[in-house]
Amino acid sequence: MDIMYSISGFVVGVLVGITGVGGGSLMTPLLVFLFGFKASVAVGTDLLYAAITKTGGVLVHHGKHKSVDWRIVGLLALGSIPMSVLTLFAIKHFMDVGKETTGIITYSLGIALILTASALLIRAYLLRNGNGKIDDEHSSIQNAGRFSTRWEIPATILTGIILGVLVTLSSVGAGALGTVALLFLYPRMSTLKIVGTDLAHAIPLTAVAGLGHWQLGNVNLILLGSLLIGSLPGIWIGSLLSAKIPEHYLRPVLASVLMLIGLKFVMQ
Repeated sequence: MDIMYSISGFVVGVLVGITGVGGGSLMTPLLVFLFGFKASVAVGTDLLYAAITKTGGVLVHHGKHKSVDWRIVGLLALGSIPMSVLTLFAIKHFMDVGKETTGIITYSLGIALILTASALLIRAYLLRNGNGKIDDEHSSIQNAGRFSTRWEIPATILTGIILGVLVTLSSVGAGALGTVALLFLYPRMSTLKIVGTDLAHAIPLTAVAGLGHWQLGNVNLILLGSLLIGSLPGIWIGSLLSAKIPEHYLRPVLASVLMLIGLKFVMQ
């Protein structure tokens, strides 16, 4: 067990706690550039890491705040889980025929990071333009959304499909991209419920994708344990600091860093 992995996990955990940005956006590039892991191993390990760390958040949102819309979670999962499985089969097929998958995963990671950086920049705009006054207890597909029910349900499933592919290939997107997609689809839903619903959907998606990568040999369990030792207290400390550090200062800086990293991955 390398103490540097735990220290890195702690730093990422603090940043996640302060900014709310998913760990995949920060952890996966760190594992590739700082520690030299293959992109496939970084992605696979980070997916299981995300599934474990997000579980605690959902327990709080569902148990304490009652801020999970399980119907929307089901619609997202209807698209994301099957696509995650299909994406894993595609990766396995490429591996079986002797084709290198690292390039595909690296390029997908770059695209996901660029999209995440863009999502961070437009998130504030979407929050300002959503009234956030809907009653959480009675929130539903019919009264929370931007579109009519006829288009809203397929749009939510399609969002799940896109997230399923991106998250499985890159480990990035379940947090920032999922939140922005829900803010766009359901502008009258409260921010608390958006976050809780996105977290609840991220757990099965990252778990399925992570276990699939484990079967493909893309998970380093020692690395996973080391990251968790550092990140769990880091997230707790970051959550406490979030009330004292203005988020609107950190987000543009973080978005710029993610954009540069994403461009580097794409141009490799």
